[in-house]
Amino acid sequence: MLSKDTISKQIKKITQSQLAIPLFALLLLVIFNLIRDPGFFSIVIKKNNLGNTVLSGNLISILNGASELVILSIGMTLVTSAARGQDISIGAAAAIAGSIFVKILRANTITVPVILLGLLCACLVAILFCLFNGILIAKFNIQPMIASLILFTAGRPIAYWINGGATPNVESPLLGYLGGFIPKVPIPSPILIVIIFIILIKLLLKFTNLGLYIQSVGINEKAAKLNGINAVFMKLLVFAILGVCVAIAGSMNVCRIGLINHETILIDIEMDAILAVAIGGNSLGGGKFKLSGSIIGAYIIQALTITLYAMKVSSTAVKAYKAIVIIAIVVLGSPVVKEWLKQLKNKLSAKKAVAAVEPAVAAKSEGEAN
Repeated sequence: MLSKDTISKQIKKITQSQLAIPLFALLLLVIFNLIRDPGFFSIVIKKNNLGNTVLSGNLISILNGASELVILSIGMTLVTSAARGQDISIGAAAAIAGSIFVKILRANTITVPVILLGLLCACLVAILFCLFNGILIAKFNIQPMIASLILFTAGRPIAYWINGGATPNVESPLLGYLGGFIPKVPIPSPILIVIIFIILIKLLLKFTNLGLYIQSVGINEKAAKLNGINAVFMKLLVFAILGVCVAIAGSMNVCRIGLINHETILIDIEMDAILAVAIGGNSLGGGKFKLSGSIIGAYIIQALTITLYAMKVSSTAVKAYKAIVIIAIVVLGSPVVKEWLKQLKNKLSAKKAVAAVEPAVAAKSEGEAN
């Protein structure tokens, strides 16, 4: 059995953790949905259109629907940490990457090597466009949001030009496997892709000093330079990683729907990615980061979306409701509120200590009087 002191220490550790706010928000969403509909998170085993046994339900929809957002949130977290700002052009860059992916697929017979070639080309193009933003930020010291505003404006028209002014579709069982289900595997493929991607990123950060260098540049760039860290290179590197994230997300979305539409592909995804970073307890001003926080933040956003749709909220009103809830979460996680809660806790602790001492002092005084 755990002692009271051990339990108290564990609770204190959790409440003081960077993940306290996102975990609390996720818990509230879970409790709310269970009260509203006890079977909301139930998982159903059923046959899909192809006759395969698959998992279905709101929980699977949340995990599956958030796949692109999770991947982009990871890239956004690294960029935010090093560049002390956000790239608002990732949706437009994903449209470009998706267009390249489709162009390669349509020019060849769709096979596994062709899909890999298309993904590789999409990665290279996305990295180049993201590095364009990175150069403006790292070399010319332009604010990240302003620097990425160029691609945000021009990216989707570029994707439109790549497609020749059309919305071409691509059909292949292989793409269906990547965007849907692999035969005899009941879990949606996007979920598996996200798991593999998270593991690779975690291994990269664990077995290299990349995470430390990124945080050092974001916390104090001058100090990082004095310690031999090439700040410009680190910023360009995180934008290159963001390019890979953009290409994977764009290609995954193409595999889901079987076509590329430059106007609608991952529309407004950059705003959700920024919010996922913020909800995850990461500072939007750069510095220290926690990828797990951003990942939880992405799932919170998707869970909130699914919840609102389940409550029959119209698609036009969903954004407004999401904004209200997300503002509340971000405000609760802000440094000002955290400091206020800390001060309140100290005052309550002081009052409790005084209340505990007063009876002893009174008893002592009474004894001396006698």
